[in-house]
Amino acid sequence: MKKIIVSILILIAVIIGCKTNSSNGVTSKIDVTFEPKSSSNVNGTGIFKEKNGQVTLTANFTGLKPGIHAIHIHEKSDCSAADGSSAGGHWNPTFTKHGKLGEGDAHKGDIGNFTTDEFGNGTVEFTTTEWCIGCGDMNKDIVGKSLIVHQGPDDYISQPSGNSGARVACSAIIK
Repeated sequence: MKKIIVSILILIAVIIGCKTNSSNGVTSKIDVTFEPKSSSNVNGTGIFKEKNGQVTLTANFTGLKPGIHAIHIHEKSDCSAADGSSAGGHWNPTFTKHGKLGEGDAHKGDIGNFTTDEFGNGTVEFTTTEWCIGCGDMNKDIVGKSLIVHQGPDDYISQPSGNSGARVACSAIIK
């Protein structure tokens, strides 16, 4: 009987250990790779990490024009169109107005702007409790969406997408 109880406890510990990475609290992670769109030379990589109910996106880009660029999550994980249009519009499961996530009305995909250096290199770091990775909640789950970098800045006002210009890079968010 004692052997059975010990075996059950070991099995429970293994299951719990498989569900989380106890050393850093990260419960889920997705790596993404961007491909150029709209005849651009933009490339990049990124990572989504979920930890303690927050998702952090960190992404690095090359080949952009120096200046300010918008980045958004779009509704489909399809980057097949040359102009990125196959990704659909901004991810907006709650049917709100376009804006900046975390500051009033905004789509769930309205991340915001980032600035590149004089060589066209840029980094994005964004953390929110509005997303999850593979949780199944249609209003929070980013899996099955795409990440789009735009040619220009988001004005946070123009509806429905912020007037940020062409889609110059795309990555599907898939496990």
